[in-house]
Amino acid sequence: MTEKKIYPWVVVGLLWVVALLNYMDRQMLSTMKPAMQLDIAELKSATNFGYLMAIFLWIYGLMSPVSGIIADKFNRKWLIVGSLFVWSAVTFLMGYAQTFNQIYWLRALMGVSEALYIPAGLSLIADFHSSKTRSLAIGIHMTGLYMGQALGGFGATISERFSWQATFHSFGLIGVVYAFVLVVFLRDFKGVEQVKSDFIKKDSVFKGLAFLFTNISFWIILLYFAVPSLPGWAAKNWLPTLFAENLQIPMSSAGPLSTITIAASSFLGVIVGGILSDKWVQKNIRGRIFTSAIGLGLTIPSLFLLGFGHSLFHVLGAAICFGIGFGMFDANNMPILCQFVPAKYRATAYGVMNMVGVFFGALITDFLGKSSDAGHLGQHFAMLAGIVVIALFVQLYFLKPKQNNFVDA
Repeated sequence: MTEKKIYPWVVVGLLWVVALLNYMDRQMLSTMKPAMQLDIAELKSATNFGYLMAIFLWIYGLMSPVSGIIADKFNRKWLIVGSLFVWSAVTFLMGYAQTFNQIYWLRALMGVSEALYIPAGLSLIADFHSSKTRSLAIGIHMTGLYMGQALGGFGATISERFSWQATFHSFGLIGVVYAFVLVVFLRDFKGVEQVKSDFIKKDSVFKGLAFLFTNISFWIILLYFAVPSLPGWAAKNWLPTLFAENLQIPMSSAGPLSTITIAASSFLGVIVGGILSDKWVQKNIRGRIFTSAIGLGLTIPSLFLLGFGHSLFHVLGAAICFGIGFGMFDANNMPILCQFVPAKYRATAYGVMNMVGVFFGALITDFLGKSSDAGHLGQHFAMLAGIVVIALFVQLYFLKPKQNNFVDA
């Protein structure tokens, strides 16, 4: 009984580190541009840099549904271990890259390997935790993503002190070693093994996708998840540049300042959003919806200030508010999905959601690269607030769950 109570939180702790490495390895590139462009001239163009960031997102997005299907059918422990090992090895190899094309294709390979993690990791946590602790558990896991984003912001600082090659080598090696730690301590959720067995025997891939795409609630979740991905990915990939431009500070300072601010505030947001949601949903079936909506609402004024603010007070205040709001939203995506989709399809469902969200992210990353070259980054950042208003309306008006945990279909 003690192990049954403790091990679900052990899983969260183990996967927290994986989440940290997942975002840290992808985020480092966005802040190491000044150091890398000294050796790779093509990176001097913001448009080219946008292509580099976008290829990861396109590949990551295309792989996400496939990753979800795989996670629903096979052992998630080994999927997570393999994913971590490969993307860490890719990070290590990026330190040996000498041309733009080499970085480009390694970034694409990273998109494949990193995509395998999120659907498997989140569905595993959701299976280990009941509706009483699910949002908090997912929220704590999300803080690993934010911490990784924050540490990735130090890429410019570390590369300035040592070299960008040594930075990639060091962080890649850490991930490879941790993959072997997971081999020893992580295990899949035994409670769904029979469900998985039945799924493999009776349900085809197409039946799972058919269930999702004939479920009107899933389409609504898909839209409300995807639309806020525009400002979400914009903040992940372009906030360091925006800080540097608006505050007129070097990237070695803007990188850590922006990513740490977002990470710390998002940390607060997912914890508050997780606790509030878990308690609210016990009294009101739409408690998770309302908690998520509060979070989205906070990001609207934040985006205006991030785009047009030029003082430290305005920009930092906006980043803090955005982080708290997006954290509350982020902590409740999988728990809300659990109210509409049965356990045997959740990884597939989240994979599809991730694909659409990432495709939106790729579009905005590419668009803001051109916007930055044209000198309109702040203005277009602020315009994203209008998109969030649409998502907020859809979420509140249409999402009406009937139970806390959808068990079977």
